[in-house]
Amino acid sequence: PVDLVVRAWFNPNLETVWFGSVMQVMNSITMLTLILAGAALIREREHGTIEHLLVMPVTPAEIVLSKIFANGLVIVVAAALCLIVVVQWALAVPIAGSMPLFLAGTALYTVTIASLGILLATFSTSMGQFGLLVIPIMVVLNLLSGGMTPLESMPHWLRLTMQVVAPSPSFVAFAQGVLYRGAGLGTVWPDLLTFTAQGGVYFALSLLRFRGVLARI
Repeated sequence: PVDLVVRAWFNPNLETVWFGSVMQVMNSITMLTLILAGAALIREREHGTIEHLLVMPVTPAEIVLSKIFANGLVIVVAAALCLIVVVQWALAVPIAGSMPLFLAGTALYTVTIASLGILLATFSTSMGQFGLLVIPIMVVLNLLSGGMTPLESMPHWLRLTMQVVAPSPSFVAFAQGVLYRGAGLGTVWPDLLTFTAQGGVYFALSLLRFRGVLARI
């Protein structure tokens, strides 16, 4: 007779808080970056201060980058504090991988999501419109990222669509590889490259749309 013993890797006691706490940090990074970057541009338009930027010696690309980097820096610092203070110290969840590698990937991811937020903001003229546009996008990015339900349980066409269009599945795979399994750059570089390339596409589209908005103003 064969005695089969099933063992869970990286979480042998199947502690829910080990998985849920880290995934909540990932979801918060996505949600806050998307909202803050888009809201920064919307508030400029609502208060009329975007006209002041037009008379300054700055290019549209510099305006967009300033919104992305300013909000992205805040999110990266907040994510680091959450992982160290809340996840590691308060909840006693072990972090197996390199924190600098995770933060470097998070910085690239915030650029991607902030570019998407700027792109959505160019289709809105008020915070109300932006909120209605962001809510369904945010729900899809969080629920279908693989952080709540495994990508393997989704239909093949849906999984493939999310991996191509949305950056969140690649970021969740990257974060799980680094934080849970202690993976290095040699293992997670495909996911890192994927959401970085998607960020380049979103940034180009947001810059194109933003230039159109400035031309109308």
